[in-house]
Amino acid sequence: MTDNPRPTRTPTARTAADSAPVRPVPHPVFCTIVPPHVLDHLSHLDDPVLSVPARRTLERDARERTRRLSAVAATRAAAPPPARRAEGAEATPQRTIYDAETREELPGVKVRAEGSDPGGDASVNRAYAGLGATFELFLKSFGRDSIDGRGLPLNATVHYGKEYANAFWDGEQMVFGDGDGEVFLDFTLPVDVIGHELAHGVTQYTANLVYRGQPGALNESLSDVFGSLLKQYTLGQNAEDADWLIGADVLGPRVEGKALRSMKEPGTAYDDDVLGKDPQPGSMADYVETDQDNGGVHINSGIPNRAFYLVATALRGKAWERAGQIWYDVLTGGELSAQADFAAFAALTAKAAEERFGRGEEREAVLKAWSEVGVGANS
Repeated sequence: MTDNPRPTRTPTARTAADSAPVRPVPHPVFCTIVPPHVLDHLSHLDDPVLSVPARRTLERDARERTRRLSAVAATRAAAPPPARRAEGAEATPQRTIYDAETREELPGVKVRAEGSDPGGDASVNRAYAGLGATFELFLKSFGRDSIDGRGLPLNATVHYGKEYANAFWDGEQMVFGDGDGEVFLDFTLPVDVIGHELAHGVTQYTANLVYRGQPGALNESLSDVFGSLLKQYTLGQNAEDADWLIGADVLGPRVEGKALRSMKEPGTAYDDDVLGKDPQPGSMADYVETDQDNGGVHINSGIPNRAFYLVATALRGKAWERAGQIWYDVLTGGELSAQADFAAFAALTAKAAEERFGRGEEREAVLKAWSEVGVGANS
């Protein structure tokens, strides 16, 4: 039974005129899909075929993180903001794909523009399609016009670096490596990786969660949530039919694991001699205190990840329609602090569930899920 239910709101596309104000973003976050602890483990293996690409990737990530944060901050301080969609114009994606040609210079050579036909490079075509699918998910499901809500062009670079074993969002665009062919394959293969990284952009333009500790783990979890929703959306899956794995298609022939992360069962994505043991906890009882990886942002994200999985599977059906809508409402509603911890986020999800759906099964599913992972969500 639903107590004083409120009508469900149907999302509609926003224009520049009716979008919520965009928060200033002085320090965009450099976010990678493969966690540093995984690459660090690989870099210490005796086999140079596995360790050398991982070591190089770690070095590239460190350089890129420092260089891009400084360059983007300086550029944004001196340059006008990117062009946005004109008021009243139709909400359609504006994609541009570049080829780094195994160099480490961004953005690279322009190889495909919006509306052009597919070419012979599968990585280019997958990146183009993945950007479009992400744009469609946010527009049709949540009424959001691109990642900033105002038609921001979507840019991506493929073939970055030689055997570069990662993909990242640098505050302005997506970048894909080709992998080493042994542990990691081409990072354009999993559509959830594309959704994950672009969701970092959505967080950047909304709550702008600090990339450290629990706020950072929430940042990572939100990207896993929307990455998984994108995969389910493109496959037409219900929550109960999805695998809830992140990055399953990027693991190479030398790995026995299932994926980079499991939202259903954090800590079970991999356990082998190559990647080591998945360290993600699924509840606060196993929360990991660490100074590495910005306080374990890729590790402790397993806790809110599992909470979302529990909500989505309890409600069944298309996960983006109710569970995803609640999470999106919190991310974009303006009440989520950049310093929010798990408990603050949990309380806002309970509040958002009630505001959108009433005091019914949605709110009960949210409260039960957070309780199961050991996070209080009283609202």
